[in-house]
Amino acid sequence: MSASGVAVLLSWLSCCGSALWRYYSNSPNYDIFSTRSTIKLEYEGTLFSEWSAPATCSIKNKRSPKTELRCSSPGIHAIKPIVSGPDLEEERYLSVDSSHICFLWYYKAINFVHNLTQIVVLWIYDPENADPSELLWNANEPSLNSIVLSKQLAALGQMPVIYTILKRKVYFPQERIKDGKWYISVPMTTSDVLKEVKGNPVAFQDCFIANSLFLLTSPMLTIPEIPGFLPISSPRGSQLIANWAACGPSFVVVVADMETFQTNDSFHTWTRIRVPPNILTEDERHNVSDVTLSRDGIFFLINGILYLKNYNTFTRLGSNANLPDGGIIGITSRRWCWINYLLKDKERRSDMAIWTENEVYLGYTLLKFVKIVTTEKLKGLLNMSPTATLTIHNVEYTGHPLELALLLNYCIICNTSKTIYLVIYNEDTVQWVFQDFALDVTIDTFLIPYFLYSAKPELLLWDKHRIYYYYHNFTDTGVLQTTTEFGNLSRLSQNSIIHNVLMDYYGNIVVKMENNVMFYFKLKVKDAIKLHLWTNSTVKSLVCFKPSGNMYLLYVFENGKIYPEDYPLKLEAQSITFRTKEKCPYMAFHNDIVHFSYLLDKGQNLSVWAQIVYPENIGLYIIVESYGPKILEMKNKIHYETASGYCSKTMTITFSQNINYEAVDDYFKLQYVNTGLLLVHVRPSELAKTCPISQKVFQISVGCDASKFIAVKGFTKKECLQHDFFYIIEQSYLRDRPSKPLRVKYNWDKYGCPLRVDFREKFRPLVQLYNDNGYVEDVEVNFIVWEIHGRDDYSFNNTMKKSGCLNEAQTWNSMIELNKHLPLEEVWGPENYKHCFSYAIGKPGDLSQPYEIINKSNYNHLVWPLDHSGMYVFRVKILDPNYSFCNLTTIFAIETFGVIPSPNAYTVAAFLFLLMLLFLSILILSYFHYMRIYRKQIYEPLHKSERRKKKN
Repeated sequence: MSASGVAVLLSWLSCCGSALWRYYSNSPNYDIFSTRSTIKLEYEGTLFSEWSAPATCSIKNKRSPKTELRCSSPGIHAIKPIVSGPDLEEERYLSVDSSHICFLWYYKAINFVHNLTQIVVLWIYDPENADPSELLWNANEPSLNSIVLSKQLAALGQMPVIYTILKRKVYFPQERIKDGKWYISVPMTTSDVLKEVKGNPVAFQDCFIANSLFLLTSPMLTIPEIPGFLPISSPRGSQLIANWAACGPSFVVVVADMETFQTNDSFHTWTRIRVPPNILTEDERHNVSDVTLSRDGIFFLINGILYLKNYNTFTRLGSNANLPDGGIIGITSRRWCWINYLLKDKERRSDMAIWTENEVYLGYTLLKFVKIVTTEKLKGLLNMSPTATLTIHNVEYTGHPLELALLLNYCIICNTSKTIYLVIYNEDTVQWVFQDFALDVTIDTFLIPYFLYSAKPELLLWDKHRIYYYYHNFTDTGVLQTTTEFGNLSRLSQNSIIHNVLMDYYGNIVVKMENNVMFYFKLKVKDAIKLHLWTNSTVKSLVCFKPSGNMYLLYVFENGKIYPEDYPLKLEAQSITFRTKEKCPYMAFHNDIVHFSYLLDKGQNLSVWAQIVYPENIGLYIIVESYGPKILEMKNKIHYETASGYCSKTMTITFSQNINYEAVDDYFKLQYVNTGLLLVHVRPSELAKTCPISQKVFQISVGCDASKFIAVKGFTKKECLQHDFFYIIEQSYLRDRPSKPLRVKYNWDKYGCPLRVDFREKFRPLVQLYNDNGYVEDVEVNFIVWEIHGRDDYSFNNTMKKSGCLNEAQTWNSMIELNKHLPLEEVWGPENYKHCFSYAIGKPGDLSQPYEIINKSNYNHLVWPLDHSGMYVFRVKILDPNYSFCNLTTIFAIETFGVIPSPNAYTVAAFLFLLMLLFLSILILSYFHYMRIYRKQIYEPLHKSERRKKKN
């Protein structure tokens, strides 16, 4: 529904609530709010007279409650409605920009599941001249104005490009613009979902196109409505309950007191969630107390029992799923998205937590639930008195990707008061850490925790009336203050109570009361301001945020309709702070931290910088906070500059690890203690509610990058006939010298194409490192090779002496002798490698032996036997213990050729016998043949001469 459509419903409800006014922009998220923008004003109430605006702004119809405003000059403009009666309406100070950004990108995705790709269709539109379907974001084709605008800018050189925020990949259009649209193909993904459309810096009539941030995931299907199924809801009169996927905030479920709604696109479209009849009673169907989203479906908590609604079924979960059959008091899921994180001991982390008064369970995908603790066990871990009463108050995931916090009720005589303690559980290390946190409250107090997006644990707690802050690892604590009433938000909102609290990734925090009054503050700030009234108290609403970080309000009406509406938080906060004269202590805060997570392997370091610019004589500085194991060294370098009354401080922070893993007693233990996950928070030393984006939180993981792998250059799977075959290895060519030849199956899928090498040619494998993005580098460190089927009829051209060894180097034979209990692939590796270039390491020996270690620069080659050819399947392993936490190996195959095979001895003897027999036969035959000739030549002439004489 359009903004005007929502306004009609809100106005219809205004008769029962207080008067208020608000404004709208055609630009989504109020991204363009400039002198070019049409600002739509709207008054809700019955006492309206006319609008008041400065002379630089023109109003289309001053006496209409709904009208349009345009301001010809940039700046802060005071706008308010004039009403009849003694009460005055709020005056807003609207900040109108003079930006040259006028146009926006419109995008829609077409899914192709068969090849796991998505086609993003893009065009350019002008919000001030767009089609209504484009403003509502449900257009399938560009409007005529958009087609003309896109073609005009394309002729000037405009072309969109999609950048991914997490993995920094780039995708270009498949072809030139066609019918006013560009098409970009991107792969479906669940780990690189945040994307940004950017164009070339091309202007049309002095107007540019704004970059657009959007979320594009693999298709997330909503559960369809089935005829005959019944509504499921919260109790009548209760507030909205919502939950969304941490890494997919557009995927939301909302429980109202008449229906449950679900969306996968931030409520541009939505469906109702209904359940089959005869499973729940009427009272149970309308008694949902909590809800959470998971990859397995939607979990509902009803009367202490957990139910699962997925695409096909609606199921009650209990002992059949290793959960309690009743008594569950809460469920929760993660608030903050960490796609990449390092696990040392576990294969996966949990998606949700479920708890009773005395037990906590973690839920994993595929409906696996595990009980992790009981209050009796916690008493022992925390050294508490066995006679004390300890129950679970609340559970919440922290800002750390692997931690979970438990609030515990503790009391001895539980009549009037209790103490709330806090423990944090690390899912990977399975450790419980008792925090320096204790809060004394009355026995009936119930507190809701909200861990903030920060490195060190920082927490907001609230009851019905107040918010308690716990900053800087619970060392800076207090009650969130207001200008009056000492932080009691209820007294500032007509005795309403706190409904929900929401923080975005940029440090903005909004507190919404049940009557839709809202308060605003920022991370590390200890006081809040009351925002202008935006929504009537009779409408049930919820504060949500989009993938772009912009907040929106979600309205649920009594007729079962649900509507989202963009909320201009930045403009509303600027209006209040302009009146209170609050200033940001610094002018700018910049940094080059472009990733949310970094992964460091051995020998790698990370350098980032941050810069703060501020007026002279204020003395600001940059704070770098870290949370996690002490596995990295951090060095800071600060550069100062002063000019024209302003100071700038630039801090360069370098994280590194300088540990030698060679020849240590326990290589694997040393690796384990020096790997882990570290959260880092970079921020200015002072903050205010008027400051722009003022923090950067990121994680550094030290350990094995699972996307890394090695390969030998020149080997593929495309240059040979793709088939498996068998071949024979003679027993004399095998390391163990078995009694009979070995028959081997060549597995093409595993080994790839063998490289054919002449037996007279030496071969040196060039090992290369790759990751998900492709080639990284040539591997220059030491590595070893061995034939996986046990062949040892090859050698190396370098000797130990030629390689520079001072003592005898390690060889396969010596390592096998030392590790007879291990399989061949484990006898030699980085864990037991010792070099031979020092008299202090190893022992003297025969240095004329082949040197069996290869690297890129030592010119060591594989040498083949001269008397036979064969098929060799080698495995490569990186030997340098300071190269990587990963066990990097690969396989390549060599087929030698060119040798004339030696014949069998029996064959040779038989052939010689036959040859001699033939030779003797020829001799005998030739003897008789020549005897005939001799006799013929001796006797025939005599007879001829006698016959002549007789004739004569």
